[in-house]
Amino acid sequence: MTDIEGIVNISKKPVVERRARASGKLWLSDESVQAIKSDSVKKGNVLEASTIAAIQAVKDTPRIVPHCHPVPIEGCRVNWSWQDSVLVCEVDVNAHYKTGIEMEALTGVMAGLLCAWDMVKSLEKDEQGQYPNAKITDVVVLEKFKSE
Repeated sequence: MTDIEGIVNISKKPVVERRARASGKLWLSDESVQAIKSDSVKKGNVLEASTIAAIQAVKDTPRIVPHCHPVPIEGCRVNWSWQDSVLVCEVDVNAHYKTGIEMEALTGVMAGLLCAWDMVKSLEKDEQGQYPNAKITDVVVLEKFKSE
């Protein structure tokens, strides 16, 4: 039988400053872009709701990603921007702890983008109920910082 460590033991690691920044893209139809920009989506303000989803996901990362340690998050910033019909989400997270926080930043990005997609999915569906334009791409860690 193979012995698999459930959570890596970090008890001997020092507490240091940590920061991580991640981003991702949600490709949308022109109709969805206009609805978001004009705040006319039936489910409400997409960027406000998606910001809350991103922050909540950052805080809940250990519940979503089983091997992540609960990290005392000290700060989280969510930024939205447009690149034509592409909604870009960027999440910055900071903490003082024993382990990195890039998973928290990535989880925040994904939850934010998923929330945005969910809120405009009725606008994205074609006649067959498919999503020909919507897709999430380019989810990456832009920066990871650990003080010495």
